[in-house]
Amino acid sequence: MDPYILYAATIAFLATHFISSTPLRPLLAQAIGERGYIVAYSLLAFATLGWMIWAFKRAPVEPLWPGLRLAPAVLMPFSFILFACGLFSRNPTAVGQAKAMASAEPARGIIRVTRHPMMWSFMLWALAHVLARGELKATVFFGAFLLLAALGAVLIDRRKEKTLGEDWKRFAAATSYFPFLAIAQGRNRLDLKEIGWRNPLIGLLLYGLVLWFHAALFGLRPY
Repeated sequence: MDPYILYAATIAFLATHFISSTPLRPLLAQAIGERGYIVAYSLLAFATLGWMIWAFKRAPVEPLWPGLRLAPAVLMPFSFILFACGLFSRNPTAVGQAKAMASAEPARGIIRVTRHPMMWSFMLWALAHVLARGELKATVFFGAFLLLAALGAVLIDRRKEKTLGEDWKRFAAATSYFPFLAIAQGRNRLDLKEIGWRNPLIGLLLYGLVLWFHAALFGLRPY
């Protein structure tokens, strides 16, 4: 199949997700209503994702470099730990949790490491697969998720900066986009007790399950 179909699907997928950060979003919401916009956005996002997966499976294999097969073994455990910690921890950047920024110490637990643990989870997942596959179609497919998570975190920061004012400035001063940067710069500290053992353990258990069923789910042995 023509690889350009994958390129078109990937562009459509990214455009669908970034539209919410453009002036077009309020215009569409005004035209069809907020609920209508959310429904239309969700359907379009799933449709473009399905198109991209379909195109990826049928695109030709064009090697770019020898696949670094051990990259997932290094990166994926951290990806799943960040995913679980981000999912089960309070994050002031998440939807509906902006009030948490007004607390005395808004950055706690995994947020001391990075204010975007979920986004970094997706970035590490995508990067691991780009490196491991070493082929053009995988670079396009997984690279799209890497780009979406990386720029998505930046856009979240910009939106919060505009809407939350001084609370955001205080929160941003104590946290960092890049993992461990705020800690290395002395703006925060690593507190393993706050992170605890439960969420990292959940992440590692999820990693083990995905590793075990990877071939059955995706038709490819991970290592």
